[in-house]
Amino acid sequence: MIKKWVMLAGLAVLLSPAAARADWLFTPHVGGSFGGGTGFTYGASIGWMGAGTVGFETEFAFTPGFLDLDNEAEVNPLLDADDVDFIDDKARSVMFNAVVGAPIGGTSGTGFRPYFSGGVGWVSATVESDELLFDESDNKFAFNLGGGAMTYFGNVGLRGDIRYYQTLSDQNTDNDLGIELGDYDFWRATVGVTFRW
Repeated sequence: MIKKWVMLAGLAVLLSPAAARADWLFTPHVGGSFGGGTGFTYGASIGWMGAGTVGFETEFAFTPGFLDLDNEAEVNPLLDADDVDFIDDKARSVMFNAVVGAPIGGTSGTGFRPYFSGGVGWVSATVESDELLFDESDNKFAFNLGGGAMTYFGNVGLRGDIRYYQTLSDQNTDNDLGIELGDYDFWRATVGVTFRW
């Protein structure tokens, strides 16, 4: 008899619309980087928010053309415009973040959730030639801080995010072309569609 009542109470809590929700969130996103690294960026994050207020997420992002070699060719005597056409550069980041949000209007159905986020991870930059004459890469431990807002329409919503990234190393690495793969600090702004369950 007690077992039956415990099962019914648990089912009532799970089905109650007033119950505080803990959500898993998946957000593919697109945007741009600026202020130290440039270019179109895309990626995704997956995370968890306990009752809509405190949670965590893992974010992956990829930025082709991050080093802005067209501009570097104008100031680097070892490069010219023709060289840039044969060079491919890109950056990747993986971040593990804590998230603190404020679910305005509740956590179920529609609602608006501004949040702050920050954490640590890695930023990796790679420069290689089309003919694979060279392939230089640099991996840096980094942190990020930022925030944004999510709004929901049922289990699908929209998310806007802006954050600052900074690598944690004072060592610079130059390759034979004089392209610096050293410390990075940049901003990234993204928008995405959030799916929650």
